[in-house]
Amino acid sequence: MNNIRECLCREARRISDASVREMPETAEEWYAQRPRRWQQYMEMMGMPSVPSKEERPPLNVRTVRLLDRSSAGYRIEVLCFESIPGLYVTANLYLPVSGKSPYPAVIYLNGHSYTQKTASQYHCQHLAKLGFVTLVLDTIEYWEMFGTHHGPYSHGQYQWLSRGYTPAGVEMWNAVRGVDLLQSRSEVDPDRIGAMGNSGGGAITWFLGAADERVGAVAPNCGTATLSTQIIDRTVDDHCDCMLWINTYRWDLPDIGALIAPRALLISVAEGDYLYSTDSMKECFQRIRAVYELLGREDRVALIETPGPHGYHEVSRKATYAWFMRHLRGEDVDPHLVPDLVEDPLLLEKHEDLLVFPDRVLPPNERTTTAHDIFVPRASAPAIESPSDLVAHREALLQNLRPRTFGHFPDPPCHLEVTTDFEWETASHRFARLGFTPEEGWRLPAILAAPKEGAAGEHRLLVHLVGSRDSISRDTRPYLRHLVPAGLSDLGADWSWLAVAVRGVDETSWGDGLAWHVRRASAAIGRTVASMRVYDALRALEMARSLDSVRADRIAISGAGDMSVVALYTALLDGTLSAVVLADPPATQDAPGHPNGIGDCTEMLSVLRYTDLPYVAGLLWPTRIVFLEPYEFHRVNTARPTSYLWTEDLYARLGPPGAVSHIQEWSALRI
Repeated sequence: MNNIRECLCREARRISDASVREMPETAEEWYAQRPRRWQQYMEMMGMPSVPSKEERPPLNVRTVRLLDRSSAGYRIEVLCFESIPGLYVTANLYLPVSGKSPYPAVIYLNGHSYTQKTASQYHCQHLAKLGFVTLVLDTIEYWEMFGTHHGPYSHGQYQWLSRGYTPAGVEMWNAVRGVDLLQSRSEVDPDRIGAMGNSGGGAITWFLGAADERVGAVAPNCGTATLSTQIIDRTVDDHCDCMLWINTYRWDLPDIGALIAPRALLISVAEGDYLYSTDSMKECFQRIRAVYELLGREDRVALIETPGPHGYHEVSRKATYAWFMRHLRGEDVDPHLVPDLVEDPLLLEKHEDLLVFPDRVLPPNERTTTAHDIFVPRASAPAIESPSDLVAHREALLQNLRPRTFGHFPDPPCHLEVTTDFEWETASHRFARLGFTPEEGWRLPAILAAPKEGAAGEHRLLVHLVGSRDSISRDTRPYLRHLVPAGLSDLGADWSWLAVAVRGVDETSWGDGLAWHVRRASAAIGRTVASMRVYDALRALEMARSLDSVRADRIAISGAGDMSVVALYTALLDGTLSAVVLADPPATQDAPGHPNGIGDCTEMLSVLRYTDLPYVAGLLWPTRIVFLEPYEFHRVNTARPTSYLWTEDLYARLGPPGAVSHIQEWSALRI
């Protein structure tokens, strides 16, 4: 119980076991389901709205240099294009000089090589010699543009998760636009296009194949694993953010691979890969193969295992070339007979010759280096003029958040198993330490306090979410101090209060050493620390309403700092609370945290596509909003952020029964 690693591993295993989910019985049913699955996938890649080919902005292709290497069997165009306005993709296009056009084409996707298209030029040369037009793309992270893949990974930019942004989505979209470019070329047969890449490029090959049906042959190398093994083995800790989608719908890689079916898919893996276990790779293959078997095309999916470490091997390279010959040219060639690439130093191009911007002077309109700020639109303030507008907007927001941000909530919920561990008294209050089970594997503590004055059953109840902002009461037993925040005893004689330690607080804390892992791994399985705490708070409210000593129609919730975020969303989802008390609430969820993962946890998957904290507070109308300023057991006394002026203005316009108030101390709280 209460072991975060056990929880993460258990939930990851459940996701892997459910992949490929809702398996239909017929091919017709599968094809009927596919559009919905594809739309969910694109949403998790940061593109809830995908423009059709006709609606896409112009590529604005710019060729800066031509390298004639006809004597070696190819020509090279050094070029760039814009996948969206200002998002530049630097690339090289290798064109065969023998054979007859239009040629089949391959898009080569780079991984985490610092020199990108320079490092992969031997692959591209060889593909061109084999008769494939080859387009190699730089990622947005290295070599020319120097954007970043490492948001949550190393920069503390957990707000990417709230935005619903992943660099995997940008790389996928750049590759889709690369296919657009290939199809625009007269030298290319638009119906014969393949994709390949290793490691991070292998992952983007998976993502492109699932996104774009125009890619007829897909060959990822060393980028295959189940989610469960990544969490259990903690290899997720070694993965760049570009390897992970925003797992709103709790998918595993086979769910993505299934979208490639029935097109040709060759999975090549290395037996000595330190990132992916052999069993994990085989499990992915078997699950995807089941879809191909359902569609009657098991001949189009294959697994190649090679000796050696993470990376390409002669076996995987030659198998990939043969795969493209078979499925893009109709030539059934024995892989053993396909020539392998030759790393001839005489054919190695100079770095500067393959660069689009050798002087490092980027276009003034470039937005590649800030793709994380522009790729996924964020919600603006809702236009609300009346209570009916507010109700409609709130319902629409809940319809978006329930399956996405909070879709991991167990259904059905487990039994709460409420217990009273022991009771005691002070001069003014009766106390009871309670225990409850919000979710399988978690047992959380709470302290219930009721004043000795006042009639039982008539008390108002404040549910307080204990957090790092709370100071310690000095009038209780030492081992209870963290659950009895100072100041709550100042509530009036008609108030009871319930101090709840949601998971990760007090005795269920996982400590600073696991903080970074927990935040990244939680997101990988479709949840966050904050959204799990919202569920704990909702179950705590369920427990509170069962208490005989309180009025179920007069319950408030409170929290300080990141716990105020939990309180706001709990109130939104609950819909019946009388008041929300906020102390030092964050101005927004669009803010970074500590690179080590310690400190406030406010991120929730994809919320910023639909709302932000001041808007959530406003949509609680007519629930009373109370700002506690200054918070006498808060370490830093500050007024609420100015972003909440929007909330106060909305409440003022809509009027009673909703109200916003500012109080100096708990004794002033009224609901």
